[in-house]
Amino acid sequence: MNLADLYRDVIVDHNRHPRNFGSLPQPSHHAEGSNPLCGDQLKVSLDVADGVIRDIRCEGRGCAISTASASLMSEAVKGHTLDEVAALFGEVHHMLTSQEAIPGPQLGKLAALSGVREFPARVKCASLCWHTLNAALAGDAAPVTTE
Repeated sequence: MNLADLYRDVIVDHNRHPRNFGSLPQPSHHAEGSNPLCGDQLKVSLDVADGVIRDIRCEGRGCAISTASASLMSEAVKGHTLDEVAALFGEVHHMLTSQEAIPGPQLGKLAALSGVREFPARVKCASLCWHTLNAALAGDAAPVTTE
């Protein structure tokens, strides 16, 4: 099995069996986002305490890339500090938008999203959850859009 097959398997698994999907009963932070081009709709709810993401849930509907990305993101940020999450956002954004970016081992399974950059319209699908997460952490009330 080559690396592309492995990445594809990770995306398929997270799309079919998304992690941390649903809603939190009493979130400390939340935001909504949409990708009008693809029709993705996403809500991110967080429990943040002492600068650490204690829990996260995503809910909505979207394409395979959007669903898998939200699932992967939720696993990657849970239990991490806000500073660590901000740094991770920067690494993921660079990986998705730069043809020269080589995903490092610190990205773990998130590296599976690197193939998305070959399809510019799909970058918005993969990045929607990250922008929605940032809006939730910033307390932005306006819905996030990729347009």
